[in-house]
Amino acid sequence: MKNSKKKLTSKGYKLIKKIFDILFSMSILVAFLPLFVLIAFLIKLSSRGPIFFLQERIGKNNIPFKCIKFRTMYPEAKDILQNLLIKDEKIKREFEQTHKIKNDPRITTIGRFLRKTSLDELPQFINVLRNEMSVVGPRPIVKDEKKKYGKNFKKVLSIKPGITGLWQVSGRNNLTYKKRVMLDLNYANNYNFIMDIRILIRTFGVILFPLDRGAY
Repeated sequence: MKNSKKKLTSKGYKLIKKIFDILFSMSILVAFLPLFVLIAFLIKLSSRGPIFFLQERIGKNNIPFKCIKFRTMYPEAKDILQNLLIKDEKIKREFEQTHKIKNDPRITTIGRFLRKTSLDELPQFINVLRNEMSVVGPRPIVKDEKKKYGKNFKKVLSIKPGITGLWQVSGRNNLTYKKRVMLDLNYANNYNFIMDIRILIRTFGVILFPLDRGAY
């Protein structure tokens, strides 16, 4: 009886969550349109290349999609990375473990600011409207990260990845990868209205007071 009630409650919240995702994303895209235009101008001014960066991520039920972000790297970022991995063993280990590089030379000046404030992720609200992401959810991972989730992979990807989530408000890249997986699994197993509201409130705090929260 308890399990049936829990499933019914979960099903009801999934509908509420979907409606909220659509309304909230539309509101953000309309309200922040002037900011979008300003960021686009600064990106074009800072370096050659496109305004947006599309990267293949793994979505719900293991279905890949193109995650949209403001471009924060130089166009020749792939070549820069290959040279770094060949020449610097320490950076190579760091990238293999986290898929990130601290003090990354591939990132433009405006890109560092966008990443620090998480403004580079604003275009992901388009992914939400395309039903590829949710406002709150697990991290949208790349294909190479799947093996790091082990047996937890299917559970984490039983729901849509989020623009924000427990990882984003708990230290981001300052966390170990094991901790990241644990946070994603925790959310997938326990997400509910109260949890989502708390994550959203903490997200605004991270954006307004970034400090050293591992956003790079």
